[in-house]
Amino acid sequence: MKIITWNVNGLRAAITKGLAEYLAESKPDIALLQETKLSAPYEELDTLCTKLGYRTEYSFANRSGYSGTLCLFRQKPKPKAVTFGMNHSAFDNEGRLITLEYDKFYILNCYTPASKGNLERRYFRFDWDKRFKLYIERLLADDKPVIIGGDFNVACSRIDVFPQNETMEKNLSGFTEEERCAFESLLEDCDLVDVFRHFYPDKTGAYTWWSNRSYKRNDNRGWRLDYFLVSKDIISKVSSSIIRDDIYGSDHCPVEMIIDLP
Repeated sequence: MKIITWNVNGLRAAITKGLAEYLAESKPDIALLQETKLSAPYEELDTLCTKLGYRTEYSFANRSGYSGTLCLFRQKPKPKAVTFGMNHSAFDNEGRLITLEYDKFYILNCYTPASKGNLERRYFRFDWDKRFKLYIERLLADDKPVIIGGDFNVACSRIDVFPQNETMEKNLSGFTEEERCAFESLLEDCDLVDVFRHFYPDKTGAYTWWSNRSYKRNDNRGWRLDYFLVSKDIISKVSSSIIRDDIYGSDHCPVEMIIDLP
C-alpha cells in the first residue's frame, strides 16, 4: 500500500500547480492532504478523483479559506468507518483531523495547529498536543496499530532545521522546547516510530517545508514538518519512505510511504 501526505496550502491552487499530474504519476492508494482551505467539496477535484478511482472525505474549517483536511482512497480496501475530529469543538471546528478505520488498522490525516510566528497560539497548540495524544491512546486501546500522516508543525530535532543561530531557533514556532517535547512524548508514550528517521537516522538537508520568503527553497533552507508515524509493531511492514522535494505546487512537498498491510 502506498500512502502520501502533503500540505497543499490551498487545494484549488495546488490543482493548477500540478496536483492532478502528481497523483496520476505517483498512484497512491491513499492520499492525506492538509490545508485545503475549502468550505465545501470541490467539484473539479471530485471529477478528477472519480477518473483516478478515488473516493473523497473532506473535513472543513468553519472559517472560510482556512485549514481543512482531505483523504483520497481507493475503493479497496474500503474503510469501515470515517471519523472527523476528536470530539473537541475548538479543534474540530478547524477541520484538522480525519480518521479512517479499517478492519486491522487506523489511518489518520493530521494537521497540527501552528503556534504562529509570535507564538500567539502556543497554548491552543499545547492543548491540541495533549488531547491528540489521548485520542491516539484511545485508538490503541482497540488493539489495532495506527498510521498517522500529516503536517505536525514541529521540527523534532536540530537535524530537521536548516542550520541557523541556536538562540534564534529556540524562539521559533515549531521548534520551541515545549513543542518538541510534546512530539517526543507522543512517540514514546504511544510507541510510535518516525518512519523517515527510521530509514535515515542521520540524513541532513531532508526538509518538507520552505518559507516563500527570500526563495529559501532554491537554497534548501527548510524544515522537516511533515511526517509518517506508525505503531512500532508494524514498522517492519514499511519498506520505504521518501521526501519528494522534486514536487512543487506548495510551500510543502509530499512525503511517500510504502507499507505492507492486509
